Amino acid sequence: MKYKYWIFFFFILIASLFSCTNRNHEDDWKKLIESEALLAAEQYKLLYANTPEDRMPKTYFSDKQEWETSSTSWWTSGFFPGTLFYLYELTGDKELLELGMDKLDILEKEQHNKRTHDLGFMLYCSFGHADRLRPNDKFKQIMLTGSQSLSSRFNEKAGVIRSWDHGKWEFPVIIDNMMNLEFLFWASEYSGDSTFKDLSLTHADNTLKNHFRKDFSSYHVVDYDPDTGEVLNKETAQGLHDNSAWARGQSWALYGYTVMYRHTKNEKYLDQAIGIADFIFNHPNLPEDLIPYWDFDITEEEQKHRDVSAAAINTSALLELAKYTDEPRSTDFLNKAEYILKNLVSDQYRAKGDEAGGFLLKNSVGHFKANSEVDVPLTYADYYFVEALLRYRDWYLN
Repeated sequence: MKYKYWIFFFFILIASLFSCTNRNHEDDWKKLIESEALLAAEQYKLLYANTPEDRMPKTYFSDKQEWETSSTSWWTSGFFPGTLFYLYELTGDKELLELGMDKLDILEKEQHNKRTHDLGFMLYCSFGHADRLRPNDKFKQIMLTGSQSLSSRFNEKAGVIRSWDHGKWEFPVIIDNMMNLEFLFWASEYSGDSTFKDLSLTHADNTLKNHFRKDFSSYHVVDYDPDTGEVLNKETAQGLHDNSAWARGQSWALYGYTVMYRHTKNEKYLDQAIGIADFIFNHPNLPEDLIPYWDFDITEEEQKHRDVSAAAINTSALLELAKYTDEPRSTDFLNKAEYILKNLVSDQYRAKGDEAGGFLLKNSVGHFKANSEVDVPLTYADYYFVEALLRYRDWYLN
């Protein structure tokens, strides 16, 4: 009988130690997220103060102490107000909410922009959060009009949404375009018009069929014949070469197919997202800290430039993907997301104070081959970093 009591008390002790360890783990993360959010809030107020009223922040050059801004027609224009809204949710600081709302005034006109496929980034990452925080019929109408503008770029023969109107291509589609489909799902749900959803499904299916190699890596650009729908070429624009795996492209794909599973619960999208994650995190060229170089296929001599933006996108995507997968994958994805976050907040990647002009993360790469935005902070890196902090707090902390 005494032996049975000892066994009982042993299991009670183990359970208590596990509970205590888990509680300490959660407390540590709560403190980390709170401190990061408060620091980020002050940095983004600084960034707001140094951005002209009619412009959006784009990057900052520390060596010259100069900000670079963009017009609202630039593809990243929705990330700044979106990050302000996320930071408001993390801190409860109403000033951040008002600053984000203020920036919507200059962005509103982009609802009529039919020359870009990036309206999801521009409008859903901004007005979508604004409407979620302060439901407003005007916001909804702006987004619905923007969804119609985006849908005008769909080609029925090819079954995809055109990405660019420039360059050598006939009808180019880039992997980035997967990120704008969430916007069309919203439009379908809000309007009751299934056309938006149908376009998303068709685009996602044709991208799955034509953009990916057997190892789940993605081409950057697939060019279609707009008259027949035939695939003409599979190439790159921002990657190392046509058959390489451009790091941020893999991140867009991971996030995009995770979102597709969220909206459809179709297992093929979940399988695709898991396959992409396995490609990224099992790749021999992925550094130990899981912050990728700008392309997975660069040689050892070229491995100098990390793309922190890709790591931030991966983190946010993994936090969601972990919710949809069974053990042991779920825990593995969550552990990887935690590990990346801890590395992102280290001195190596996290800007402190005004070090980066108010931006949060250093060392992202926009377009390496064009020598554009190399080793600089970028608004979308910040956006997905803060989104990951918010997701971790709301989804995984009690």
